[in-house]
Amino acid sequence: MLYTTLNESQKQEFYTNLCEFITPERKALLEKNIVNRTNWFVPVIENIHKEQNASAVLRTCDCLGLQDVMVVENNNTFSVTDDISLGANKWLNIKKYNSFTNNTKQCFDDLRKQGYKIVATMPYKNDINLQDVDINQKTAIVFGSEVDGISKEAIENADCFMKIPMYGFTESFNISVSAAITLHYLTDKLRNSSINWHLSKEEQLDMLINWTLSSIKHNERIEKEILKRMNIL
Repeated sequence: MLYTTLNESQKQEFYTNLCEFITPERKALLEKNIVNRTNWFVPVIENIHKEQNASAVLRTCDCLGLQDVMVVENNNTFSVTDDISLGANKWLNIKKYNSFTNNTKQCFDDLRKQGYKIVATMPYKNDINLQDVDINQKTAIVFGSEVDGISKEAIENADCFMKIPMYGFTESFNISVSAAITLHYLTDKLRNSSINWHLSKEEQLDMLINWTLSSIKHNERIEKEILKRMNIL
């Protein structure tokens, strides 16, 4: 998108012009939802291959206001089905890792540079229960594939391990259920804390522009028209 080169005041002007192409009701809905978005928790989805599970996780992320999702494609290609995701993916920032020698480690390294702690969701030595996860640091939460679970690379590079307490005979939850339980519990705890978990004003503006553009037909043409009106092009 061409608008990404603009400074903050130009982006604000661009957004104001862009809102002429959506209804006041749509604008109000976008601005209502942006204040509830967060990137304090970032789900990392590693090697999921079933579309229904991938789609359900994205739908959960959107419903809970989680903005960023990392997708690691070491062995399986990540794809979604709209019947389950209900278009949730268009409201999320989804970054895929599929072009490195070790996609998992590259993803973890990038997250650590941004200040994230890496928590792998699996029973392991020195693991902790979900209720004991420390939310005072930005956290990436790793969910593994349906068959093999979390990869060896993820185990070797995670900062800690978390499990959901279970009391039945079955050994594990379905991946989409595990993500829903974990992310709902943690985001609820976060929203009831004193942590400043909101997106920054700059991040909110960028997302409002992205969401508005995704709501407009022929958005590339309209983007250029606005930039010409602003004497940028």
